[in-house]
Amino acid sequence: MTRLPFELFLGMRYLKPKRTFVSVITLISLIGVILGVWVLIVVIAVMSGFDRELRDKLMGMNAHVTVTGGLIEQPNELLRIVSQTPGVKAASPFVTGPVLIEFNRRVHTPYLKGIDPRREVSVSKLGGYITQGKLDLDGEKVLIGRELANQFGIYLGDKITVYSPRNFEKRGQEVYLPMELTVTGIFGSGMFEYDFGLIFTSLETAQELYDLGTAVHGVEITTDDPIAGAQAAALALNRRLPPGLHAQTWAQMNQRLLGAIQVEKTVMFFILIFIIVVAAFGIMSTLITVTVQKTREIGVIKALGAAPGKILRVFLLQGFVVGVIGVAIGMALGELTVRYINPINHFLSRVVGIELFPREIYNFPAIPTFLTTGDLFTIGVSALLICTLAGLLPALRAARLEPVEALRYE
Repeated sequence: MTRLPFELFLGMRYLKPKRTFVSVITLISLIGVILGVWVLIVVIAVMSGFDRELRDKLMGMNAHVTVTGGLIEQPNELLRIVSQTPGVKAASPFVTGPVLIEFNRRVHTPYLKGIDPRREVSVSKLGGYITQGKLDLDGEKVLIGRELANQFGIYLGDKITVYSPRNFEKRGQEVYLPMELTVTGIFGSGMFEYDFGLIFTSLETAQELYDLGTAVHGVEITTDDPIAGAQAAALALNRRLPPGLHAQTWAQMNQRLLGAIQVEKTVMFFILIFIIVVAAFGIMSTLITVTVQKTREIGVIKALGAAPGKILRVFLLQGFVVGVIGVAIGMALGELTVRYINPINHFLSRVVGIELFPREIYNFPAIPTFLTTGDLFTIGVSALLICTLAGLLPALRAARLEPVEALRYE
């Protein structure tokens, strides 16, 4: 200990437990820092995990860039423009819109998407999401989501009746009959909105349902990079596309959802950081008490020639040391909890008798977690800074103490 710098040696000496009320406050403050860091790490890791899983699922069912803007009468010309854009790897036309389906006297209104299966596998992960059957849409066939199949009791080989908008239009004496499509595959994307509210059929079948001829509603594009590459491709396309058409990245199309998660993550960080702030007040009260108790010692040290800066650093280092210990323990507990969060969830669910993380609500088989070095650094530095600054007020008081005033009554 004697080899330590003077400020650190004296600060550690003042922090040494002495079975006093001050030591109890210091212990409570340390526990507060530990709990704050612990909870922050777990919450931020879970929210980052949700964000990453959601992005993966969105990119799995959505292309990197989508070109829309009304009816596209010449899709081949648009595909030629798209193929000449730097960074574009593949493109696929599509038709989409709401339909009414009927099965066993039950009706539902999902969105139907007409695709070219051979091209679709190059712009989305639909082929990898097939859980039953196969991606076979040749002829009058349909691919439905797992949730829709479960709730309506639909199995492979069943036929569903599909009504499009033209079935409800009157054109003289012409009557358009609904189409019966055979279920050849069931997919599970992991997102309820897609698995219940979206069905796929061939591009030709969708064009016939909507009476489009050879026109399409849009073109999906995959790029060499889902973030920067998609943004660059969208900007390049918007400069070349005919009037009325515009290109959007998957992030722009889902910006409300992604933005909401980011806002929640930021808000939770600032809310939970107040746990550490409360613990910092405990550190401050401890150091104020110490400066009062050690007035004589501070006076003697200053009389012997210690500069105010040394006294200032003594008390700042006390807060820093408490912060280092609290952050170290809190990070260890946080990373341990994140690693075993799902076994902990299963254990607590059995104890309380309630499913704490229902799969049918969150659409995830397990609690997703993702902890980055940046998040750990931000949490650790923030906690250390708060704990260190908690000692600033008592440190300034001690540094300004005059030896004459401190030793007047000694």
